[in-house]
Amino acid sequence: MVKSTDELSTSHSTSSGLRTTKEKPKPAETYGEVVKRWPKITFCIIGNEFCERFSFYGMRTVLTLYLLNVLNFKKDDATTFYSFFTALCYFSPILGSLIADGFIGKFKTIVSVSILYTCGQILLAYSSTNNDKWSLHPYIDFLGLFIIAIGTGGIKPCVSPFGGDQFEKYELKMISLFFSYFTSQSTLAL
Repeated sequence: MVKSTDELSTSHSTSSGLRTTKEKPKPAETYGEVVKRWPKITFCIIGNEFCERFSFYGMRTVLTLYLLNVLNFKKDDATTFYSFFTALCYFSPILGSLIADGFIGKFKTIVSVSILYTCGQILLAYSSTNNDKWSLHPYIDFLGLFIIAIGTGGIKPCVSPFGGDQFEKYELKMISLFFSYFTSQSTLAL
């Protein structure tokens, strides 16, 4: 007997997150069933996005105050620097996507720039706590902010497509729910 196209073997996720070839599973009926069938890595992807956005928006919220009150920038200079930093954060995804698509792939890009991003946040935090004792203080701040901007540019274009790649094309309900959770976690980080 010949199987129909819907009955042919397809690849799907197992509880370990690995892909295996099996029959196409029965579609999940409830959102709870949908989430239980998600590859485990998708929870890490959503968690990574939440942590990155939470730390980014938290830092960016106080950046102008930090520039004015700690680094003693003039108001116009603080506004200019803040705008430059924000522009760099939103233009650097072009570089991140080129690296991911042309050289090392989404996963390696996400891992490497997440580490880089964390180093930038650590540099910024360390420099801000040692500002009276250290002559390199403002330069380390700027280096940390530059690293954060490059890091966020590598994460932003890769994380959501990488999350979508974890599902098969026929798993439309799972994909839809994943992107709903992904977007809500990004918004919750605000």
